[in-house]
Parts: sequence; C-alpha cells; structure tokens
Amino acid sequence: MAMTDNLEKLLKDGADSARLRFGLGSAYFNQRQFIEAIPHLQACIDMDPNYTAAYKLLGKALIKTGDSAAAKVIFERGLPIAIASGDKQTEREISAFSLKLSRDETQP
Repeated sequence: MAMTDNLEKLLKDGADSARLRFGLGSAYFNQRQFIEAIPHLQACIDMDPNYTAAYKLLGKALIKTGDSAAAKVIFERGLPIAIASGDKQTEREISAFSLKLSRDETQP
C-alpha cells in the first residue's frame, strides 16, 4: 500500500490536520502527482497559516503544473511568514524560487 493510500485513509477516517495535509501533499509531490498535491497543501495552509514549508511546496507544485502566477502569489504570502518565524531555510528557498520566477517573466 502506497504512503498516499495510508494517509488518505487517515483523512477519510477523520484524522484531518495541517500535519496530515502537509504529509499528503508532500507524498503526492514526491510521486510527481502535482495536481493531487495542491489541494492538500492549500488545506494545510488554511488550517495553519504559519506552516511555512507548505507555502514552499505548494509554490513548487504550482510551478510544476504551469501556474507560475499562482506560485508567485503563494511565495509572496509565505516569505514574510518564514521571515517572521525565523525559518531561514524556507526563507532562502522561497526567495530563490521567487527570483527564478521573476527572471523567467523577463525572458523573451
């Protein structure tokens, strides 16, 4: 049984939480199922707006699905939260992805 199956069962059984949603989103992302990852990562942020890793992974999933505009919005929302919480790793990664998106926008 795949990890996503186990986590989906927990969710179905009523064990919903930001941590579970992040785990599901991450598992789908790692399986390259980016579209399936997105609603779980968004739910994680909805449940816990300070879950900085969810902003980073949601932005990356959105990029993978071709929605760079939405990714940019998510990164813009997540960066100040990462800074305020002292999450330097997520801050650096979001900053790097945002810079890459900005560069991509200016390329012909």
